[in-house]
Amino acid sequence: MKEVNLQYISQGKTPQEHLENIEEVCAAGCKWVQFRLKDEDMATYLHTALKARDICDQYGSILIINDNVGVAKAAMADGIHLGLNDMNPREARKILGDNFIIGGTANTVTDCMQHIQDGVDYIGLGPFRYTTTKKKLSPVLGSEGYKAILKEVSKNSKIPIVAIGGIVEKDISDIIKTGVSGIAVSGMLTNQEDLEKKIQNIKIQIAK
Repeated sequence: MKEVNLQYISQGKTPQEHLENIEEVCAAGCKWVQFRLKDEDMATYLHTALKARDICDQYGSILIINDNVGVAKAAMADGIHLGLNDMNPREARKILGDNFIIGGTANTVTDCMQHIQDGVDYIGLGPFRYTTTKKKLSPVLGSEGYKAILKEVSKNSKIPIVAIGGIVEKDISDIIKTGVSGIAVSGMLTNQEDLEKKIQNIKIQIAK
């Protein structure tokens, strides 16, 4: 899997806003997009995902679809991100094949170990703090939670672990010190001024 240390999780009040925000972050240098469109019918979801695919192709960015294996396959995305209550990664792998990136959400050591057994390519671990983008929020981890979980997981696996959930810019250096591979953010990159400089600064902090 191509290593990407900064993932943008799409946001917007409408499908069109999601696409505009995806284009803005890709144009500013973000190379990994998770398309997360909720509460829309399947036709709208697929139609918008295909447009997101075109945008990501234009900028050489990886496109991950949130939750929906059918849309991921039909839109020829690079991967799928599965929540704890979504399809099992093994089943997704059967449908999507070996070349698809499969990510899984985790909140505990047990979640992580299960994902590793099920063959995911990366783990989205969180939430770091309270976030309004998720309706059913798992217990908040904070830096100490990340350290404890990574200490256990790293004994058995070198799988990339991406921090997620309510992260703001001033959190980045502390989060990276816990041993995570990268971060996934939404609000930090949505409708922000001087986005190119902001993404550059984030990448520098992650690489330290």
